[in-house]
Amino acid sequence: MPTEPPPAAAPRVGARWMTLFTLAWLAIWTVQLTPVQLLLPLQLDTSEADWISGVVSSGLVLGVGGLAGVVAGPVAGALSDRAGAGRRRRRPWALGGTWFTALCLVLTGFADGPWAVGSAWVGVTVGVAVSSAAFSAMIADQLAARQRGAASAAVGSSQAVGVVLGVGVVVLFGLGIRDGYIVLAVLMAVVGTLSALLLPDAPVAATRPVAHTRPRMLSALRDRDFAWMLSGRLVTNIGNALGTSLFLFFLLHGLGQGAVEAQDNLLLLVVVYTVFVVIASVFTGILSDRTGDRRMLTVLATLVQAASGVVIAVVPTFEATLIAAALMGLGYGAFSTVGLAFAADLLPDERHHARDLGVVTVTAALGQLVGPVLGAGLVAAVGGFWLVFIAAAVFSLAGGVLTALARQPERTGRPMRRRWRSPAAAPH
Repeated sequence: MPTEPPPAAAPRVGARWMTLFTLAWLAIWTVQLTPVQLLLPLQLDTSEADWISGVVSSGLVLGVGGLAGVVAGPVAGALSDRAGAGRRRRRPWALGGTWFTALCLVLTGFADGPWAVGSAWVGVTVGVAVSSAAFSAMIADQLAARQRGAASAAVGSSQAVGVVLGVGVVVLFGLGIRDGYIVLAVLMAVVGTLSALLLPDAPVAATRPVAHTRPRMLSALRDRDFAWMLSGRLVTNIGNALGTSLFLFFLLHGLGQGAVEAQDNLLLLVVVYTVFVVIASVFTGILSDRTGDRRMLTVLATLVQAASGVVIAVVPTFEATLIAAALMGLGYGAFSTVGLAFAADLLPDERHHARDLGVVTVTAALGQLVGPVLGAGLVAAVGGFWLVFIAAAVFSLAGGVLTALARQPERTGRPMRRRWRSPAAAPH
């Protein structure tokens, strides 16, 4: 079967590329995670006498949105991979996802009730998944292995900074729910558009070889290492979501804080979490580029994340929660950064970067959005939050075990390389 060989080593990109790429992800994470952490819980919160129903509604809305994103991301990535000669593969999808996300954010802000909010939020997650697939594909398209850790650090650190930026603006400026969504929509439209237009995206060459077989959407899962990595990424992200997504509800109903105090303390927790995410992301991203041993660093990160859930489950106080937030930031910052670079190293087919990295991205997003559904069920089952944080630790440990089953790519000199093979040659 004719196949396309792997491309030549990509040249180093400069500060301009990294800055634009970081800004794109900063916008993506800000508009996705600010509603998850603050705006959606405020929209769907119910009275103190019936607070569990608000937790359940919030979890279901996030979960349904996550499922929509899981479908949209890989589909958009696969379609962008198949762009015809003379067309750009990533930019049209980055722009389309950006504008659709901005529109649906406005609709979410004007929605009222769980059904309306949930329907609009599905649109937001679809738009985020489409734009994420386009931007994440640029890591494999345009970067050599020696710079993938740095780019992944930009993705990981901007995730944490995005939460602080979004929650900080809403809380410190006293924005209402509707105004908060409008600000997020403007941010996504402006930053996402500029990043998509200014980042390079060369048209597909007319001589680009095309395989004679029609690729299957999940053919990458036939690669053993890629499948184990993907499973570990999903499970670890569920653990992270269990440990962080219900923080506002935990402050309100687990620690009995008032609404104003809870919002202020949520911002403090997010700041602590962010500081340690950024530290871990930058340090481990550079370290993984130098050593090439991304698997070991990824597994160690899951152990640190698991410790966070244990701390808050054993000592359910606000002071312990601050310590847990720091540990969660260290663990997840390292995991998200090195894990993404590890995923790029394990891509099984050079022809389908966007499709396969789209699967990687939305698998992580699915974990972040399935976690609240599971967490809501655990809260409803025991009438409290302790089981949620125990589950966060268990899922984090399980994610580390699954990740450890993926083999480290062979290292031939520096940087690390992996022998390319087509899906047909991958083990079943």
